[in-house]
Amino acid sequence: MLEGTVRESMSKSGLNALRRDGYLIANVYGKGLENINVAFKMNEYIRTVRNKETVAFPVSVAGKEMNVVVQSYESHAVTGTLIHVDLMVAQTGLVAHYHIPVTTTGDAVGLKNKGLINISKNRLRVKAAIENVPNNILIDVAKMDVGDAKLVRDLAKIENVTFTDSARVAVVSIIKAK
Repeated sequence: MLEGTVRESMSKSGLNALRRDGYLIANVYGKGLENINVAFKMNEYIRTVRNKETVAFPVSVAGKEMNVVVQSYESHAVTGTLIHVDLMVAQTGLVAHYHIPVTTTGDAVGLKNKGLINISKNRLRVKAAIENVPNNILIDVAKMDVGDAKLVRDLAKIENVTFTDSARVAVVSIIKAK
């Protein structure tokens, strides 16, 4: 479980000092909950997020355990290191927006015809309660040839989950290699 410490300092110099010491600045919030300003060890946070099996993952802040979901993050423009993360508490029964990763299965016919798989949307935005949210959205590309595309409207419907991206947005396509 990821351990976080509550930040007392809100000044720019205090935040920069935490970043120099290897901490990641974060905000934890939820509907009807008090916002918590937190700092996590950068390496522990990255290890936890990479190894998580579901969209939500547990954190412990000031002795309170909660499941959170990454809502947004900010990274440095040049170095690419994380600067700030917003974490939303995953409350059961509460319908909210989540970003679910897209994965593909199968070998596309278009790959043999000098095509490439282009995943234009790595994550799809869905609206659902946390207990209904899938871990990933699986798209079968086995029958796709060069020039074919799977749109949001072509995806299989998931019970109690609504896709909030536009129905005409392409998720996966097979493009011609140059």
